[in-house]
Amino acid sequence: MPRRDTPKVITANDLVGGHVVYLTEDDRWTRDPWDAELIEDEAHADIRLLDASRRSGEVVGVYLADARSGPNGPEPIHLRELIRAKGPTIPAGIAPA
Repeated sequence: MPRRDTPKVITANDLVGGHVVYLTEDDRWTRDPWDAELIEDEAHADIRLLDASRRSGEVVGVYLADARSGPNGPEPIHLRELIRAKGPTIPAGIAPA
């Protein structure tokens, strides 16, 4: 469970392509985690999450992920988010057994 006092980004999976996406400050979905809005206020994070969750025609699995400010933008803190930010771990066209 994410800590409430840690900055957050909003992440999800693109409904059509399945790619990991992040919500930007101007309400766009981006595949670049460094372009995500880093949210430091808990109440603002809750409102942004609620709004993003209503975009079910665009994304699935919307949630808040812990992040920190980095030199190029938000950076994931946890291993799961580091893996998601780097992209698929299975080459395209290969289905898991």
